[in-house]
Formats: sequence, structure tokens, C-alpha cells
Amino acid sequence: MSSIELLQRQIHTAQDLQAVVKMMKVLAALNIHQYQQAVASLAEYNRTIEMGLHVVLKAAHTHDASLQHDNGDGFKTYSQSLSTDLGRCGVIIFGSEQGMCGQFNEQISHYAIAELEKLKLPPEHLAIFAVGSRLISHLETAGYGIEQTFAMPGSLAGITSMVQEILMHIATWRDSEQIGQILLFYNHLHSNTLWEPYKLQLLPLDSEWLQHIESQEWRSRTLPTFTMPNDVLVASLLRQYFFILLYRAFGESLAGENASRLASMQVAEKNIAERLTEFTGQFQQKRQTAITDELLEIISAFELSH
Repeated sequence: MSSIELLQRQIHTAQDLQAVVKMMKVLAALNIHQYQQAVASLAEYNRTIEMGLHVVLKAAHTHDASLQHDNGDGFKTYSQSLSTDLGRCGVIIFGSEQGMCGQFNEQISHYAIAELEKLKLPPEHLAIFAVGSRLISHLETAGYGIEQTFAMPGSLAGITSMVQEILMHIATWRDSEQIGQILLFYNHLHSNTLWEPYKLQLLPLDSEWLQHIESQEWRSRTLPTFTMPNDVLVASLLRQYFFILLYRAFGESLAGENASRLASMQVAEKNIAERLTEFTGQFQQKRQTAITDELLEIISAFELSH
């Protein structure tokens, strides 16, 4: 194969890669938008849950009712969710299932490991869930065992079922494994190309947050009434609250993953454009040289014939 034919093949390959990268950039940008929209849509849902908690907490304190109860599905209610007797620590780390997303998995892994080291807990006091298979090698290299791995959903439609599955495992954690503290680690999106690691304590509940909810003024003159037991209602509201937090973690992590992929594709696109310019320049130079050589041969043959 001549050098000109080789350059032509390299140019065509670079152009094909350029088209793929452009398509991946478009898909990443669209994914960022839809995940951001999904996270934003949780705001009103979250407000409704907080209003429900306000009503039931006010009623409980007004009637001096006890909320110390386990409703049988693994979700302890108010006082038990505030317990300072943490026991073991459950950790859920969100990474990616797919590649081509830069330092996304390395960044959240290193952040989570650094935060876990601050806890100074022995390995037997930690239970780690990894969401996204590309996290595994980073955590295992650091000496952390993974109790279970979940696949990161590839679309918005898959988030709800994954949240429900993890909630079931959390209930088992609390019932069977005496886990009193649960931490979430995920990449939080700031803009279309900027994200940073984030830590969220799922349990125990933040007592200041609950006090803030209870202290809020109700907008109408009378509080809504309810007939079901306080402890059962609180447990149901807390399940919905945990659902919101986990759904948000999935949505923000997936948005961050696509932001990282978008940034990686922008770098790749720039590199491909530079290589394509280089190949095109070389091709034009060699092609011009070949044409010049052909003309010289024709001229030389003409002069020899005369």
C-alpha cells in the first residue's frame, strides 16, 4: 500500500471517529438535560413529604404520642431513625456501568475511600454496595470488600426499579445486619461539564432537619387530620423520603457521568480534528509531490524523444 493510500485510509478513519464522537456528544448533552429535569421534578414531591411529616410530628407532640415502633418492613420510625447507636455502617457508592467518562469513577472512589478512612472503622463494621461495575477495581485495590454490586441503569426509566431494589436491601441491612448508619457517595453535577463528589447521610436522620420541618408555619388555619397510627404514617413518609434521596443520587450521578463523557468527547473531538488536519496536510503534500513527479517524468520523456 502506497503512503498516499495509507493517508487516505487514515483520513477516512478519522472522519468516521469524528462522526461517532459528535453523536456521543449530542447523546450526552441530551442525557444531562433529562436527568437534570428528573432531579428538578423531585422538588414538589419532596415538599409534599415534608408537609406530611410536619403534620404527623405536630400531632405526635401535641398528643404526646410515641413513635417508637417497627412497622415490620425494616424501616424504623422517628426515634429509631434518630438513634446515635450506629452499630455498623452501610455505604452506597454510585459510579458508572459504561466507560469513556474520564476520571468519573476514580474521582468518586478516591473521595469515598478518603471519607471512610476518617471513620476509622474496622472492615467488619463496613458493608459496601457499589452501583456500577467500573467502581469495583478502584475499591478492591484500596482493600475494601464489596458486599453487593448493582448495575447502574442506562436510562431514566430504569431508575425507579433500582431505587426500590436498594430500599429493600436497606431494610434487610437494618433488620438483619444491625446497620444504623447509611452513607451515600455520588458525583453531584454543577453544570454541563462540572461535577464534584458528594456525601449524603441517609441514616440516622438529621434531627435539626426534622425540627426545622416541625417548626414551619402551616399556610392554612388548620392542620389536616389523619386516622392511621402515627408510627405507621411516619414510617410510610420516611420510605418516600428515602426514595427521593436515592432517586436524586441516581439522577445526579447519571447526569455527572454524562457530563464527564461530554467533556471527554470534547477533548477527543479536538484531538481528532488536529489529527485530521495533520493527515489532510500530509495527503495534500504527498499528492502534490506525486503530481509534480508525474509532470517531470512527462517533460523528461518529451525532451528525450526530441
